Amino acid sequence: MFGKDMLGKLSQMQQAAEESKKRLAQIIVEGEAGGNLVVVSLNGNKEMKSVKINTDHKLMEQEDLEDLLCVAMQRALEKATAIHDQEMMASARNMMPGM
Repeated sequence: MFGKDMLGKLSQMQQAAEESKKRLAQIIVEGEAGGNLVVVSLNGNKEMKSVKINTDHKLMEQEDLEDLLCVAMQRALEKATAIHDQEMMASARNMMPGM
């Protein structure tokens, strides 16, 4: 069913995917909210790396902080998704020219 050529290509694709994941792990994106009151950092694999809350600012209500965390997380996730998708498309183009 699978020839040696097909198995070789599958192995190459798996190796390329692993290399892409390694590159994406090194890319850090941030999403912020409230004028940098909350900053969320993710890597290109969409793994959370940190959450920073500016404690110099006056205390805010829990609900406000929760809202800012959601906004910052969504912004970081959108950036991480864009970078992830670009990397995967580039990897696929390298494996399948003309795509």
